[in-house]
Amino acid sequence: MTARVFALPDLGEGLTDAELVRWLVARGDAVVVDQPIAEVETAKSVVEVPSPFAGIVAALHGEEGETIAVGAPLLEVEEAGAPAEQPPTSIPEAAASSGGSGQVLVGYGTTDVTGGRRARVAVATAGTRGATAATTAVASTAPTASAASVAPHIVPVVSPVIRALARSHGIDLATLRASGDGGVVTRADVEAAFAASSAPTPAPAAATAPPLPQPDAHPAPDSRTGLAVRATEPFSRFRRTVAETMSRSRAEIPEATVWVDVDATDLWNGRRRLQLDGRTPSLLSFIARFALAALARRPELASRVTADGAGLEFFDGVNLGVAVDTPRGLVVPAVRRADLLSVRQLDAEFDRVARAARDGSLGPAELTGSTFTINNYGSLGVDGSAAIINHPEVAILGVGRMIERPWVVDGAIVPRRIAQLSLVFDHRVTDGGVAAGFLRDIADAIESPLGVLADAPPPGAPAPGIG
Repeated sequence: MTARVFALPDLGEGLTDAELVRWLVARGDAVVVDQPIAEVETAKSVVEVPSPFAGIVAALHGEEGETIAVGAPLLEVEEAGAPAEQPPTSIPEAAASSGGSGQVLVGYGTTDVTGGRRARVAVATAGTRGATAATTAVASTAPTASAASVAPHIVPVVSPVIRALARSHGIDLATLRASGDGGVVTRADVEAAFAASSAPTPAPAAATAPPLPQPDAHPAPDSRTGLAVRATEPFSRFRRTVAETMSRSRAEIPEATVWVDVDATDLWNGRRRLQLDGRTPSLLSFIARFALAALARRPELASRVTADGAGLEFFDGVNLGVAVDTPRGLVVPAVRRADLLSVRQLDAEFDRVARAARDGSLGPAELTGSTFTINNYGSLGVDGSAAIINHPEVAILGVGRMIERPWVVDGAIVPRRIAQLSLVFDHRVTDGGVAAGFLRDIADAIESPLGVLADAPPPGAPAPGIG
C-alpha cells in the first residue's frame, strides 16, 4: 500500500485557510472517491470537502476547531494494490481514474447520482473499531473498487446547517423520515425528532458520569461594570470575518447617508396584476430593477476605488448583492450581471439565493463579487437604517418596510403605502448631488411605475422590463 496525501484545496475566491468544523471519517475507515471526509468553515460558508482518492484513511491532519491553511495536508489515504514507486498523482487525475469528477466541493459537479441529488450510504469498515465500524460515503452511479463494500442503507442529503443542528441536538440523521422535496431532511424534521426525544430518561446507576467541574461560585467582578462575567464565548470564524469586514469599511470609507420617504401605493397595488403561474414578483425585484436602471446613469455608484486610492475602477455590468438574514448571520450572495435581468428574472434569482443562503448550500463563489448591494431591512420589520457599505463597494441601498401612513394627496390626508429608502455612499467617489439624484430616480420610479416603461431605452439596449 502507498499513502496519498490530500491537501486542503482552495475552496473558492482565493481563500487562504479554513476552520475544520468536523471530521466525517476516522483513521482506518474505508472511503470512496467524492465521499465527504470533513466539514470546513470558510469566511463565507460551511462546505463539505470530498476525498479525491479511494482506499483506507491512514491519517487525519488537524483537530476539530483548528484553522488549516490552503495547501496544508488534510488527509492521507492508503490505496490497496498501488505500487510503492508510483509517482504522485494530481487530484483531477486521481479522481478520473477512480470514477470521480475531481471537483473540490461536494455539490459542484462531483460524481452524479440518480435523480440529480447526492445520496449517502453506509460503507462497511473492516478491521477498524471492531468489525462493525462504519462511515458515510457518497454513492456513485458508476462502479468503483469499493462498490462491493457498499451497503443498501440510504441516508437523506441535508445541508451543512441542518447537519449542524442535528449534531447539536444529538439526532442521528439516518433515523429520520425526510419530508423535503426529493427526500431531503428539513429543519422541521430535525426539530420534530428532537422534541420527541427530549423527554428525560433516567440513566443507569453504573453509567453515572464523573461530576463536571463547577464554575467559581464567587467570580471576581468586572473592573468596568462591577458585574460578574458569566461566560466568555469567542466569535465564530464567520462572525470574525463579518467583524473584520465591517471594521475595515468604517475605517477606510468616509461614508455619508441620504434618505427619502416614498409613496409606493401604485407599485404595491399594481404588481398584484402581474401574477404569472401563481407567483407575483416581489416588491424588492421591482426596486432592484429601478436601482439598476439608475446605476446605468450613475455607474460610479457601482464602481470600486483603486488599490492605491487614487481613482475608480468601472465595471462592465452590475453584480447585485442582496443582504440575506440566515441562521449563521448576515450574508450577501451576488446575482451576477443583474443589469441584464428583467423584474421576473430578478425575482427568481432573489428567491433562489435567499433559500440557498438560509439552508447553507451557497458556495463561496456565490457569496463574493458583488459591485452594489441592496439591504431590504424592511423584511425584518424596521422602517430605516444607515447600513454599512459592503467593502470594497462604494454604496448600498436600504429599503424599509412599506406600511400605511397618513399622507397628503391633493390637499387631503389619505392612507398611503409609504417606505423609506436610504443610500449610504463613499464620499470619496461622489457628492451629495449625485447620490440624491440616484435615490430620487428610484423614488420616482416607485411612485410612478408606468413612467419606467415610458422612458425605456430603444431596442437593443438593456431595458428595465418586467417580463
